[in-house]
Amino acid sequence: MSLFSQFEDILVWQHARQFSQFVYSISTSGAFKHDFSLKDQIQRAANSVPLNIAEGFARQTDKEFKQFLFIAHGSIAEVQSALYLARDREFIDKQTFDSAYKQAEKISKMLMGLIKYLSKSNPR
Repeated sequence: MSLFSQFEDILVWQHARQFSQFVYSISTSGAFKHDFSLKDQIQRAANSVPLNIAEGFARQTDKEFKQFLFIAHGSIAEVQSALYLARDREFIDKQTFDSAYKQAEKISKMLMGLIKYLSKSNPR
């Protein structure tokens, strides 16, 4: 756990925080803001990513940290799926979809990289 001194130092948390803000901005504009269910779902899933990274880090064990990173990884996949729904309903255009999806994909890869690193440093 000595890799980071605080959760704010974790690069994937920084990206996830920025991504959450981006998701919030796209989901509160245009027709998207009127689909309260999808808007709420995508915002909660996007918020879940940095929140779970921080909570896992605070648990002070690699095992629990990895568990919360896996939860964050599931949440980013949920956002990706919700982006498809938003695109299908024409709440977002292709350019916005592609940008958001690419950012989510990067965060997903970063999360899996950190999980693999923690697994190698402490295989239990």
